[in-house]
Amino acid sequence: MSAEAHAGNRYYIPNGTHWPIIGSVGLFTTAVGAATWLEDMDFGKYLFVLGLLILFGMMFGWFGTVIRESLSGTYNAQVDRSFRWGMTFFIFSEVMFFGAFFGALFYARVFVQPWLGGASNNLFTNLLLWKGYEPTWPSNGPAGLGGAFEAMKPLGIPALNTLILLSSGLTVTLAHWGLKENNRKKLVFFLALTVILGFSFVVLQAHEYIHAYTEQNLTLGSGIYGTTFFMLTGFHGLHVTIGAIMLTVIMVRAIRGHFTPQNHFAFEAITWYWHFVDVVWLGLYIFVYWL
Repeated sequence: MSAEAHAGNRYYIPNGTHWPIIGSVGLFTTAVGAATWLEDMDFGKYLFVLGLLILFGMMFGWFGTVIRESLSGTYNAQVDRSFRWGMTFFIFSEVMFFGAFFGALFYARVFVQPWLGGASNNLFTNLLLWKGYEPTWPSNGPAGLGGAFEAMKPLGIPALNTLILLSSGLTVTLAHWGLKENNRKKLVFFLALTVILGFSFVVLQAHEYIHAYTEQNLTLGSGIYGTTFFMLTGFHGLHVTIGAIMLTVIMVRAIRGHFTPQNHFAFEAITWYWHFVDVVWLGLYIFVYWL
């Protein structure tokens, strides 16, 4: 066996690094800051911001180390397989994460509301605990605990954001084709277009939130409807923001010539993530806005 073939099959052991320790410090500081901030301690918000800055610095440094190692040819086929399995399990964990919130929405609508409304001869709840409660959706909770609000409409910004996100799935695929064809202009152009579409989605969703809070009186406190709406759309919006940032980094790397048709898993990993975000939004748009 040649030295090159042996190197390609050798199990890769990474060098020691200080980044995990710094990341742990950042996570701990962020958690303590958030907890003390919620308890109305003035120093909590400063701790929270400090923790985020530490985390951002850790990610910048750690990802930079991985990029330099990749460009230097340090990684072999075994590392590539490890990266792919790692990304696969990460996306699976994200599926479970959003599955929990979709499950909460399903449970509230299919089981809890009918139960509170007296389904299955549950007269005690309907007549004594929450007398006269009607299990209709959207709901602000028994006895109108969530206050009056206006439900979100599926047309307008949500429909436009759906078109934007689906289009971004197409543009990132075209960018991938450009990379496989070794056409760097096509790669960078469609990546830039994907980044623009991604951040446009975030801006429009922020506008939608402002409108919901100020004009429709829809907040996290607006009963089970408000809670599930903001939890699902909010976490999805966070994922779109993270994805758009990652796509920006990938675009900068593409401009600098970091990827080749044979070696570009970092690009592939982001496209997997972005297509996952697209699919989640489709489910969210149907079950939150339409049904």
